[in-house]
Amino acid sequence: MSRYEGVDFYNIEQHLTEEETMVRDLVREWVDEKVIPIIENHYAKGTFPMELMSEIGTMGLFGCNLKGYDCAGMSNVAYGLICQELERGDSAIRSCVSVQGSLSMYPIHAFGSEEQKQKYLPGMARGELIGCFGLTEPDHGSDPSGMETKAVEDGDSYVLNGAKMWITNGTIADLAVVWAKLDGKIRGFIVEKGDSGFTAPEMKGKHSLRASITSELVFQDCRIPKDRILPDVQGLKGPLSCLTQARFGIVWGSLGAATGCYHSSVDYSKSRIMFKKPIASFQLVQNKLAWMLREITKGQLLAYHLGRAKDEGKATPEMVSLGKMNNVDIALQIARMSRDIHGANGILNEYPIMRHMANLESVYTYEGTHDIHNLILGRWITGIQAFE
Repeated sequence: MSRYEGVDFYNIEQHLTEEETMVRDLVREWVDEKVIPIIENHYAKGTFPMELMSEIGTMGLFGCNLKGYDCAGMSNVAYGLICQELERGDSAIRSCVSVQGSLSMYPIHAFGSEEQKQKYLPGMARGELIGCFGLTEPDHGSDPSGMETKAVEDGDSYVLNGAKMWITNGTIADLAVVWAKLDGKIRGFIVEKGDSGFTAPEMKGKHSLRASITSELVFQDCRIPKDRILPDVQGLKGPLSCLTQARFGIVWGSLGAATGCYHSSVDYSKSRIMFKKPIASFQLVQNKLAWMLREITKGQLLAYHLGRAKDEGKATPEMVSLGKMNNVDIALQIARMSRDIHGANGILNEYPIMRHMANLESVYTYEGTHDIHNLILGRWITGIQAFE
């Protein structure tokens, strides 16, 4: 396959800062050199490339859009570009970085005590401590308010009981930001690996996100000290604000999977000879490629303007929902169309198509399903709640 040079039909790069361009190029080169050569093997085995964690930390990608506590303090557009390049490698790599920064570091940064920030964030920024986020439960996904995990006060401790499911990084995590009901109110707690009554078994048998570590979190009379509650938030505002951060990364990351499929399709169509000429010369194939470029370009413009709005403090959760819903949808369609262009060869691990397609099936669902984001927008349009 030819060297990946990016897809930028509307020259969005002219609007990027020097730092944003530099970090994008750094991560793009790193993905080409370190991720793409090994990811198919890890995907086949169902393993995560743990050797990459320290390198990600050294590059300053964990929590890179947070300020202070050894975090890089980059713009949200820079963070988005990082997610885009990481997911061009594989959704598992972007998910790992996204969960660490947006779902684990962010709530500590936004809602934690100064002692909690000093204790956890610098090590997490360096990749020395790995975090995860416990919200979804076996029976409560799209309706987090129905969570059954509970915490009770007991002397100088809180005792947690319940279970969480579909937790990225769970088995390898040194700490988990867990949401549970305390006296009927949703609160955030920091549970550390090794706490009595806490286990994080890995979930097996996945056909998607196979290179990602996905786990359960189980709490059986799990006792944690009182200083591990997040003091500055209660209610659904806490976990939902974290999800907004993570969804923003997906807006960009899904474009990485899409551009990876598009790049492979252009290359393949030029080299695949059929009826004595490359299939790129056929109108049907050119129509598919033109549609891919059109949708990628629209998705990039959406992501860029959303990123600038976020940097200015003007992005709303509904804006993020539109971006997540649209860009994952078009990325999945592009992956399927790309498989069509590659024909039978599209199912081979020589090409990234089937891996991206399978991964995007999960991305389509997690951090809010496609239909849930439609309802979020419907509520914004009409002012009427349609979830119940």
